[in-house]
Amino acid sequence: MRADRLVAALLFLQTRQRVTAAELAAELDVSERTARRDLEALASSGIPVYSQAGQGGGWSLVGGARTDLTGLTAPEIRALFLLTGPDADADPRTRTALRKLVRALPATLREGAETAARAGVSDGTDWTGAETEEACLAPLQRAVVDAREVRIGYARPGREPRERTVQPLGIAVKSGVRYLVAGTEHGLRTYRIGRVTSVTETGAPAVRPDGFDLPTAWRALAARMEDRMVAATVRGRAAPGTEPVLEGLFGARVRYGERTADGWAPFEADGPSPEVVAARLAGLGARVELLDPPEARTALARIGAELTLLYGRSAPSGSPEDPPRAPGSAVTPPA
Repeated sequence: MRADRLVAALLFLQTRQRVTAAELAAELDVSERTARRDLEALASSGIPVYSQAGQGGGWSLVGGARTDLTGLTAPEIRALFLLTGPDADADPRTRTALRKLVRALPATLREGAETAARAGVSDGTDWTGAETEEACLAPLQRAVVDAREVRIGYARPGREPRERTVQPLGIAVKSGVRYLVAGTEHGLRTYRIGRVTSVTETGAPAVRPDGFDLPTAWRALAARMEDRMVAATVRGRAAPGTEPVLEGLFGARVRYGERTADGWAPFEADGPSPEVVAARLAGLGARVELLDPPEARTALARIGAELTLLYGRSAPSGSPEDPPRAPGSAVTPPA
């Protein structure tokens, strides 16, 4: 586990004035490339580690910082344990890494770290009853860290899984949802990890674009996704008390005008297309009236007609008066 390795790397740095990537690789039993990536990760995360090139060069802790392991401040240590503490309950490797970190901290900082680790809890149970375990997360994390090409099965909503070969480059978290950032033959793409159905290493190394930076790449990819999410704006009006439902459907992509004398509130909602916005609003029935654009009104009218055709009859589906239909067959109006 990388967290365990990073702690071990810091402990090793404490015992030496300067180490090379080759020495760290031998100590941790990893490749020199992996050791160098770990050292760079420590440095980029703000830990006082620096490198010196040339003969006799290597990696060192700034100022020989040893007694506090990382040079982290007390608030930074508490933040780290608040972040990792809940997950430690479920992952024995994380527990091991945190125990090593606690032992390496000075006594004055230990109590705050242990208190922070007990200050949270993580519960993966979905109260909706849906299965939320992301079984493919661990192999994808390993593929990113070890720079290994993988073949993944990926299922878009309502579709069968399809396989594709990707170059894992990083994992991003957006509003609690994890995404794999990967290189493909069509450029950088994102894959929601909860929709990945299988992960198989191909045996080839992953190709990392020159100068690739995960935060920069994610911002660009996220901006493209946001643009698709707000490609169309629908205007309408909502009955009193409907605002919480609209906000649940659209979040920050819904805006309101001043309420009229009858209590209704004008609103605008953004979505990928007028038809998608109309489909989301269909369940509100007469509590929402769409005004513009015409495509949204047409889509909502079509949805209403289909629902009326399907449910606007005296006999329930499957009764003797309404024999079962094959899935996907056309609906015909009653005589």
